[in-house]
Amino acid sequence: MPPDARPAALADPAVLVRFHSPGMGEADAKVHIVEFFDPACGTCRAFHPFVKGFLQAHPGRIRLSLRYAPFHRGSEEIVKMMEAARRQGKYWQAFDALVAAQPRWVVDHIARAELAWPALEGLGLDLARLKSDMRSPELAQIIRQDLEDAVKLGVVRTPEFFVNRRPMPRFGHEELKTLVEQALREAYG
Repeated sequence: MPPDARPAALADPAVLVRFHSPGMGEADAKVHIVEFFDPACGTCRAFHPFVKGFLQAHPGRIRLSLRYAPFHRGSEEIVKMMEAARRQGKYWQAFDALVAAQPRWVVDHIARAELAWPALEGLGLDLARLKSDMRSPELAQIIRQDLEDAVKLGVVRTPEFFVNRRPMPRFGHEELKTLVEQALREAYG
């Protein structure tokens, strides 16, 4: 087996997605992409438009659930920013803004939260409330749970994708596209 190949066993659905996992797309879509990501990961940033493209190309047929794997130093603070923005109904706006600004707040592969704040300006967030919410023990618990689940699922790098509980056999754009197209054929004919 090639060094980056993974076993094809289906992931445990109880561990793959949690009630707190942010999602995009229709809840009853028959194709479900689960992505473990690190907001400071440049490869995650590069894959973001690719994954969003699947949802746009197949409306109602694909849903996306995000899980956190903040492996880069400082990434947990960025995840807390995203989750605190969700408490104000602005999760995806904050997510997109932070991902777009990633080159400004990641320095030498280290997430620097103090450099990320400007990305959130103009989104209509109450930044004082956001900073307060970031200290919530519930946000720390979400990160802990996602990291525990990542370990159980064998996630060691980001982004890591599962499509209808199947892990990608090897990493790459084409591999993900093939897995999604296969799941679409199986689900919708």
